[in-house]
Amino acid sequence: MDIIPIPTHLIDEDKDQPRYQFDDEALQELMNSIGELGLLSPIKVRKTGDGRYKIIYGNRRYKACTALNLATIPCIVSEATDEMEIYLEQIAENLTRQGFSPIEEAEAFNKLLTDPKFSSSIKYLSSKLGKPENYIKNKLDLLKFSPSVRQLISAGTEIKKGRLTEDQLMPLKDLPMEYRDSLALIMAEDEMAVTDVKRIARLFKDKEISDATKGKLLFKTGYQLLETWSTYEHNRKERAKSALPKEEPYLAPDTTAAGSAVPSNGMDEPAAATDASGEPPARGAEPPKPRAKASPEAVQLAISGLAGLAETEPEPEEEELSSGSFVEDMLNLLLATLPAPSPLSPSDLPELEGVELQQFARDVDTLIADLEKHLAEWRSVKDNLTVRNRQA
Repeated sequence: MDIIPIPTHLIDEDKDQPRYQFDDEALQELMNSIGELGLLSPIKVRKTGDGRYKIIYGNRRYKACTALNLATIPCIVSEATDEMEIYLEQIAENLTRQGFSPIEEAEAFNKLLTDPKFSSSIKYLSSKLGKPENYIKNKLDLLKFSPSVRQLISAGTEIKKGRLTEDQLMPLKDLPMEYRDSLALIMAEDEMAVTDVKRIARLFKDKEISDATKGKLLFKTGYQLLETWSTYEHNRKERAKSALPKEEPYLAPDTTAAGSAVPSNGMDEPAAATDASGEPPARGAEPPKPRAKASPEAVQLAISGLAGLAETEPEPEEEELSSGSFVEDMLNLLLATLPAPSPLSPSDLPELEGVELQQFARDVDTLIADLEKHLAEWRSVKDNLTVRNRQA
């Protein structure tokens, strides 16, 4: 492959080539390098038939050389004439260079797919450029955004104020146009992380939220939208909990009823058992009632019923008839379902951050408060039993 110097004034830029955005700072760095070391990598050109040459790739190097007033530029002269092959070569070359923005890629792919002189397909582009079809489709999705958003798109994954990465835009691409562009500009202004963009996008995809409400949300900042998402998710979970079907508390079967199953030791009387002190019960005493596992919903129902005891004093007649068995059934439920305490180490903590970490901390506070209330209720039950025993 021959490299020949060509007079700079005989070389023309290709205005239709895929890359057209050039960072001024990067261009100045290239000029400094060329001025000190010379052009280390030649540009590639083709003849245009009138004694002139048009660039296939190397526009940025050409700009730097002309800015330095170099008389000649080292070039590789291509004999290619097929427009499709030339354009594909330009894309392939730019894909290896820094600064080729995602939106430039998207526009180049779209041109190959829609321009009548190319009329290509995603499958063909994938095979020629060595890129997965999903890669090309994701780039094309960037064209859904308005020009005001496209000009903010930058290469790489670093989040900067006033700029947008491809990863930030992907969660928004399927939103209606009236939300998509406005949210993209908010995300750029507030430098929102990709995970936060996904949460906000879910908020605007929720069909339970009216369009009027979504329109008002567009006047919020990115962080206000994140707080709205957190509140909405918390309320949604609470609504889901309240919608769960409630179960009746488990009532222990009457083992003295006719036809009921009584544990047997092969004789006519029930098998011996022990009470809480470890001693066998007196002859004729009723054996302990079996406990059964209950669902979490049943436990919650029992706990809520227990809490109600402190709020409303029962009528004396009702207390004599029902309160004892009611508390006993709840005690059986809790003993049958609550797990034994186990130590929790720092290594057991979930890997959370941001809003999710704050929500987890609030949930822990709620659990602690509820457990303290339940503990106080059961201590009250214990105290009442002690007073009753003394009076007996």
